[in-house]
Amino acid sequence: MTEVKRLNIDSDELDVEHQSNEFAELFSASLKEQKDRPERDKIVEGTVVRVDQDMVLVDVGRKSEGFVPIAEFKDANGAVCVAVGDKVRLVASRDGANRFSRKRAEQMAAWEKIHEAGGEGAIVEGTIVAKTNGGFTVDIGGINAFLPASQVDIRPSGNGDAYIGVSGSFKIINLNQKRGNIVLSRRSLLEEERAEARKATLEKLAEGQILPGVVKNLTEYGAFVDLGGVDGLLHVTDISWGRVGKPADVLKPGQEVMVKVLKYDPEKGKVSVGIKQTQPDPWQNLADRFPVGTRINGRVVSLMEYGAFVEIEAGIEGLVHVSEMSWTKRVRKAADVLSVGDQVEVVVLGVDLQNRKISLGLKQTTENPWASIVEKYPIGTTLEGQIKNMTDFGMFIGIEEGIDGLVHVSDISWTKRIKHPGDVYSKGDLVQAVVLKVDPQNERISLGIKQLTPDPWSLVPQKYTPGTRLVGKVASTTDFGVFVEIEEGIEGLIHVSELSREKVPSAKDFAKVGDEIEAVVLSADSRERRISLSVKALAAAAEKAEFESYLGGGQGEATSNLGELLKNRLEEKANE
Repeated sequence: MTEVKRLNIDSDELDVEHQSNEFAELFSASLKEQKDRPERDKIVEGTVVRVDQDMVLVDVGRKSEGFVPIAEFKDANGAVCVAVGDKVRLVASRDGANRFSRKRAEQMAAWEKIHEAGGEGAIVEGTIVAKTNGGFTVDIGGINAFLPASQVDIRPSGNGDAYIGVSGSFKIINLNQKRGNIVLSRRSLLEEERAEARKATLEKLAEGQILPGVVKNLTEYGAFVDLGGVDGLLHVTDISWGRVGKPADVLKPGQEVMVKVLKYDPEKGKVSVGIKQTQPDPWQNLADRFPVGTRINGRVVSLMEYGAFVEIEAGIEGLVHVSEMSWTKRVRKAADVLSVGDQVEVVVLGVDLQNRKISLGLKQTTENPWASIVEKYPIGTTLEGQIKNMTDFGMFIGIEEGIDGLVHVSDISWTKRIKHPGDVYSKGDLVQAVVLKVDPQNERISLGIKQLTPDPWSLVPQKYTPGTRLVGKVASTTDFGVFVEIEEGIEGLIHVSELSREKVPSAKDFAKVGDEIEAVVLSADSRERRISLSVKALAAAAEKAEFESYLGGGQGEATSNLGELLKNRLEEKANE
């Protein structure tokens, strides 16, 4: 019995010993696992062994791989930027379970660099990644810092998007690691760089110097060019030898240009520069290259009321005046014939190098119809045309396309007094006329309608010799006489002194318009178109005729006739 009991005790001891050994092994394994587990907030380096859809597995030199969210390996565009075999720096996540963070490791490394650089006031490298309220977000090695809008540039642009993606140096002006706040300035560094560059530039700057520059900003009147810490004013007229509507048409901010220093005031620090002065002046030897009469192809670049400006080569524009656009049409404004952008052929009419002007002609590229107008329409030619236009002084008749002839109001009728051509004709009427005069130099043709028939006044001296008795109708009366229509369009004047042997106070009291009156012709002048008539002379002529008739008969008959005449005259007196 005793022996058996002893055996039981030994068995229990063996179980306790076994349990103790097992516990020791577990404890030892636990210690080893804790030793293998990376310390928190300590950066470790690992190798990527697998890239999954959600996780990246990294060998950190321990029993099991570490897990990193795939999001920490994506760039700004969402693309995965890691591959198997890549070396990465990580830090253990606070939630354990073999989870690591690449982003936190980068932030810790960045903070270390910031402190190593000196903290506040240090210079760090970064990239502007986004706009925020009042400024921008700058990525400095995985840490987001704030860049106020006033500190982004020396002269901040109104377009904040233009700064997104800009990389460079930034100065830390405020730092609070506990809160994770970092405030940066880019402007202070730019000002320092600019001051150094300005000093170096001013030391070597001189008028006439050609040097590179960068367009900083544009205005309506020109642009400012950074010459290396010094701003030069580039006026719009100094951008190009050719026409520049506005600077933005040919320049843009950030563009590199070569400029020539036109004026430099060291005391005020003002600099004027030009781009066109770095290139040859196209007006030099222009008269030799484009002598008068040269035909050139050009492009219409601008229109004015009085003409069009045509660019015949870069920097050279000539004016086509409206009077030089058509041989036949009366061009009132250039826009009626040309449009901006038109390609045209022109002829050089004149070159003024001193005033940088060149006169061009458009019509000279075609044959001048007025050159042969004298041969086509010699004086005396009868032609037919439509009335195109009327004025107070006459009417224009179309002769051929673009060529009109003028019929003056005085050449419409030989006899009628026409005040306005509209009293006789209407616009559009088809009429015949005779060519009176041709002036090709001034592009004028004078026509006449009355010349189609003989001038009735040319026959007046033969038809109405002095002493001719006639009967006419009173056309009008005035204080000085009575106008009598002898035939259509021909009138004679009876002066008040020729109305009666007795004094007549006013001719208006002697006769009325429309009355028939008999008179005798005193004189007729076809050149002056005048016929003088007399009623008084007619009475005297009648008496003379009666007296001559009396003297020409027998003595007895004469006595009888004379007595009869005397008797009749006495009776007339009594009746009066």
